Amino acid sequence: METISTTRRADASKTAPRRVAWITGASSGIGRALALRLARDGWTIAVSARSADELASLAAESDGRIVAFPLDVTDKAAVDQTVQTIEDRLGSIDFAVLAAGTYFRDYAVDFDSTRFRTMVELNLIGTAQCLERIMPAMIARRSGQIAVVASVSGYVGLPGAASYGATKAALNVMCEALYPELRTHGVKLSIVNPGFVDTPLTRKNDFPMPFLISAEEAADTIAAGLAAGRYEIVFPWKMAVAMKLLHALPARLRFALTRRMLGPQT
Repeated sequence: METISTTRRADASKTAPRRVAWITGASSGIGRALALRLARDGWTIAVSARSADELASLAAESDGRIVAFPLDVTDKAAVDQTVQTIEDRLGSIDFAVLAAGTYFRDYAVDFDSTRFRTMVELNLIGTAQCLERIMPAMIARRSGQIAVVASVSGYVGLPGAASYGATKAALNVMCEALYPELRTHGVKLSIVNPGFVDTPLTRKNDFPMPFLISAEEAADTIAAGLAAGRYEIVFPWKMAVAMKLLHALPARLRFALTRRMLGPQT
């Protein structure tokens, strides 16, 4: 095997194309952990979220590989402008992880269509606006990779997750519909369905969260799944199996189980 000199390695690094990833929802949780993981792997990371301060703190933890681009994904004009700015400064986006989203619990007794709209606009419409902006360039280049972060809550309706689960189910169906066409254009698409991950959002929960994992564990699992080219990346496996089995049950049995999940507000 030929030994490459230090000089030649340095020259090669100068001419090697920069790999650019864009991560939304990167100020905390899975998005943040994944940004740090990909930066260690050599990617140049554009990170977006509404909190400019949190993004600045994240960027400060890297050796210049993470660059902050504050963004509210519900603002379509801002999405278009941010992507253009990223491409102008860093180059074409090779890989995008669309993880921006929020979560709150809701029940029939306090159901509020305004809050439902807020969840839909951020979790679903915000993601769609990012896809609308990045897919055409990837299709034109016949290359690129996209990961959309949904949830195992999208598998089955759970008490307290009417709004959240609806948006995550919609993301799953949307990606399943887009996947075959994108593949014909050379673009890879993955859907990420986590169970309970220790993040600022899940820390608001006042109930036991089975199979809880850290954001860093989630990031490692996602990175491995994406490297393997898997369409669905779901974890932890015990939570995934439980949710899929629940969905497969006849309605009478399924509702008998989900009724037990109701909190004291009922």
